[in-house]
Amino acid sequence: LTQDVDAIERGTLADQEMMNIEMSAKVVKGFGRGSKFLGIPTANMNMKEIGHQVDPISTGIYCGFARLRNEVYKTVVSIGWNPYFDNKEKTVEPHLLHDFQGNDFYGEILDLKLCSYIRAEMNFKSLDDLIQAIHGDIAYAHKKLVEPCY
Repeated sequence: LTQDVDAIERGTLADQEMMNIEMSAKVVKGFGRGSKFLGIPTANMNMKEIGHQVDPISTGIYCGFARLRNEVYKTVVSIGWNPYFDNKEKTVEPHLLHDFQGNDFYGEILDLKLCSYIRAEMNFKSLDDLIQAIHGDIAYAHKKLVEPCY
């Protein structure tokens, strides 16, 4: 089942709209798809450190804040199986809304606070549709994370 990118509803899961989920883990190397295929780098969190916290969290796309090197950044976070790529393991992949100019931070601790649910995890017809959806998620997060409650 694939999703029509123009029909995506964002911010519709009322019981997860206002949340306060926190986790912390080392950043590890992922599949390299975020930067290479999508042009949207992610900081893959070490699932051995946070798997027990993530198990009860519904899969989907979230927004919140990430702290790295004592700096705080807005972030969009994918929690789930990445159906377009048919992952075999559940992952937590934050995309920090900041230009790190190609510098990575593997091995560093990333503190993550999820504040709001954006949308369900879904499959897409094409890589371009996936990229378009992610850019929509990023735009939504930029708007959402300036509201007074955050």
